Amino acid sequence: MDLLENPLEHPEKFHISEDLGFILEDPLEELPDRYQLWVKLAKNLSSLVEKGQFRKEAEQVLPRNIAVPFCDLSKKLGLPPIMVYADCVLANWKKKDPLGSMTYDNMDTLFAFPGGDCSKGFFLVSLLVEKAAASAMKIIPDIFEAVRKKNLESLKESLQSVASSVSEAHKMFQLVHEHVNPNDFFNVLRVFLAGWKNSSLLPKGLIYEGVSETPMEFAGGSAAQSSIMQCFDALLGIQHTTENDEKSAKYLEEMRNYMPLPHKIFLEAVASHSSVRDFVSSSGDTQLKKAYNECVKALVHIRNYHLQVVNKYIITPSSEQESAKGQKSSDDEVKGTGGTHLLVFLRSVRDTTKQALLEES
Repeated sequence: MDLLENPLEHPEKFHISEDLGFILEDPLEELPDRYQLWVKLAKNLSSLVEKGQFRKEAEQVLPRNIAVPFCDLSKKLGLPPIMVYADCVLANWKKKDPLGSMTYDNMDTLFAFPGGDCSKGFFLVSLLVEKAAASAMKIIPDIFEAVRKKNLESLKESLQSVASSVSEAHKMFQLVHEHVNPNDFFNVLRVFLAGWKNSSLLPKGLIYEGVSETPMEFAGGSAAQSSIMQCFDALLGIQHTTENDEKSAKYLEEMRNYMPLPHKIFLEAVASHSSVRDFVSSSGDTQLKKAYNECVKALVHIRNYHLQVVNKYIITPSSEQESAKGQKSSDDEVKGTGGTHLLVFLRSVRDTTKQALLEES
């Protein structure tokens, strides 16, 4: 079977849910006995940290008894040996009532971090954004089929559905203000999401004892590791490389290595398919171009909103912290958990998304 021929014709090949997209369906709450020590530590992480029973300062060496099995398991999963977005969002949820719907009130996380309900709010809101956007995944085969058959009306309807899904994801994103406290996020949760690449926490990286004698560097969990927005970029032919800034495109490409391997392969399949943007651009159909542009505008809108959220949850607390210490630096120097200069990266991605808009006349 040629996976590039019709992405999502066989979604199970990419570990993609027909209803939930990249979200893992029914994550296991219990693991085999040999993993019980890890499960116990994970489930009690918050209380152990609060009681000071975990190390208070980061070490440069991860002990052999953790590093070796962790790296072996990560290799089998095709993921780097560090917590990624798929761990804490896509596979970290359950329904309180198994027969109920996937709403915030009927959901909980499997594993939590210190900071009260902050991690629950952050992870579940991220999950609901994924779920809202996932409804567009079913439409991707229809879009490529419409391009192949040059069916303008079908393509127009499908693109309108994609724009609607992204708009719904934006609505879900707004729940962050209701469920996540900025101080708890910045001062508590964010510490656990940070990695050891371009990081002040472990500037030289981390030695995985028994695996590598030299420090290894990995980016922390980041929204850039979500497959859904990169999927829309690939579908719509949005390129994040400009003459003046290639860093954003390279970073997004790197973040695909932090996604489950089947999801990464799927993104490559979508990007390798017929160009939707080129077809729409050459169609001469004003209404079709308008439908395409609505998709792009919806992505610009949610990326603008992401900037607002980052200002509230990261930039402002960072500035307040520095002021309290009598220090001051540029907001553009604040780094995200993935190791990038956060505002510079997000603005670049937003701006290159805008550049994909087509002239409608």
